[in-house]
Amino acid sequence: MSIFFVTAAGTEVGKTVVASVLCHQVRALGKRVRAVKPLITDFDKDCPEGTDTALLLEAQGLEVTPETIADISPWRFRAPLSPDMAARRENRTVDFEALIDYCAGQQRGDADVLLIEGIGGVMVPLTENLTVTDWIAVLDVPAILVTGSYLGSLSHGLTAAEAIRTKGVSVAAVVVSESPENPVPLEETVDTLRRFLRPIPVLALPRLDAGADAWRDAPDLTKALMPVF
Repeated sequence: MSIFFVTAAGTEVGKTVVASVLCHQVRALGKRVRAVKPLITDFDKDCPEGTDTALLLEAQGLEVTPETIADISPWRFRAPLSPDMAARRENRTVDFEALIDYCAGQQRGDADVLLIEGIGGVMVPLTENLTVTDWIAVLDVPAILVTGSYLGSLSHGLTAAEAIRTKGVSVAAVVVSESPENPVPLEETVDTLRRFLRPIPVLALPRLDAGADAWRDAPDLTKALMPVF
């Protein structure tokens, strides 16, 4: 099984888009994929459609039901905040050991590829003293780092890469998911990041139209990861 942790330089930069595209592309290769998002905030149980969890289920060809939602996102919180803050508002906490155990259990599955999508950026707090970076480091799996192409994304992307590498996390690839507003052409941002991050592959993902088949217009993100697949 090939395992990747999909993380990001910040929130709302395209982690779920990248994970969903990878799900579709891995399935198109005839391989089995499993994608989970163990932690999700801003989740309304009465309206799960369109959430990151629902998008991941749909990308795997799975129906969105209370059972499938609980299966891939066992920790769900209502407030649109970091997990520690959102949990506190519900008089709950994130059990870090249980989170690690859940991810370890996913690694014992029969999929060819396992994608574990994080939450927010690499330094988002999960508990009083642990962040997403600590989560990735304990799992000891390579990360796919997603960043945007907005003004400031170069610093954010390089800082995020440095933060996780400082913890000993291997970066399998960086994906620049095109932002709604770009100060320069997407490829210029990609080229700059390549200069600073080589030999890590830096891939461009142009903005995709809405719709279930939009992934077909995406460049093949699996190529950079094929040696692992």
